[in-house]
Amino acid sequence: MNYFLTFLLLVFVFTSCNKLTEQIDVLPTSRALNYMGRTVWTADSTASELCWSGASVAINFEGEQLKTTLKNNERDNYYNVIIDGVVDSILHIDTLKTEYILANNLSKGKHRVELFRRTECTFGKTQFYGFKIEGKAKLLPANSKKTKSIEFYGNSITVGYGVDDATEQDRWDSIYSNNYHSYAFLTAKHFDADYSCIARSGIGITVSWFDQIMPELYYRQDPYKENSKWDFSSHPKNLVVVNLFQNDSWIVKLQKHEQYKNRFASQEPTKEFIIKSYANFIGKLRNHYPNAKIICMLGSMDATKDGSEWPEYVKKAVKSLNDNNIYTFFMPYKNSKGHPELEDQKLMGEALIKFIEDTLHW
Repeated sequence: MNYFLTFLLLVFVFTSCNKLTEQIDVLPTSRALNYMGRTVWTADSTASELCWSGASVAINFEGEQLKTTLKNNERDNYYNVIIDGVVDSILHIDTLKTEYILANNLSKGKHRVELFRRTECTFGKTQFYGFKIEGKAKLLPANSKKTKSIEFYGNSITVGYGVDDATEQDRWDSIYSNNYHSYAFLTAKHFDADYSCIARSGIGITVSWFDQIMPELYYRQDPYKENSKWDFSSHPKNLVVVNLFQNDSWIVKLQKHEQYKNRFASQEPTKEFIIKSYANFIGKLRNHYPNAKIICMLGSMDATKDGSEWPEYVKKAVKSLNDNNIYTFFMPYKNSKGHPELEDQKLMGEALIKFIEDTLHW
């Protein structure tokens, strides 16, 4: 009888262990996860919040299925689901806390799934509550920290506004924006670099199409909170790329525009003011990243067309800083309607990659 009871106990333990491996819940705080970009946390740390363009979370695992639980505070947010390096699907996040299947019927062996934010910060925060691995589940260690890191500061060009709109109508609907296809991410991907993108459509350095300028946004961990400050010192960058002034180049001519009046009143901004404002912003980035290379670029919309003064403003601002590790780079004017399309973004990425390789010898 004792042998029989022992046998039953062993069967119970073995069966229980197998059931435990059928499902693994991975909390958002798990060290097995790879986050990319600035991450915000809820007060109780039960969820991380993905707010910025290109922010992502990835997991390595074995299993047949992967689920996640998400909640967005607006209905216009989209994510790329990347399975083993290939974009498998587009996920539209609900405003209700919802469980989603990211990957199903996976083959035996190691897999990596990444949830990549396509849209910019204006389309709301996404709360990420973790992953759930099912079916012969095994959680694997996170990827090693990348040796290179790039942070971009920009506007609609950098967020990838309208890049997936094949109709050339430059539509605002967030489904057509895709930071994954932006020159910024294409550059970071080429160099296998950790990627951070602090960008917003319509933003400028001296004036924007709305009541916020980049010097009032760039330092935030949570883009929605003025007092939410990012810890630059704990996240140093090898390279910083700034692509701003496109919006300034338009609004400084629109004296009747609300934001022109808000920023300049009746005082027309002088060239000296514009140059100094740019230099001051780059100086702030230099203070945060004393060892980084900084590229001050511009383009590929009409701020770089023939006869434009704005590339010269950038050159003069950089020269005034007297810093050998700050460079200028200008994209040729694409000379077509609307924002850069998919092929435009690819060409921009290729041009920036070549500049980095030739000048910085990465």
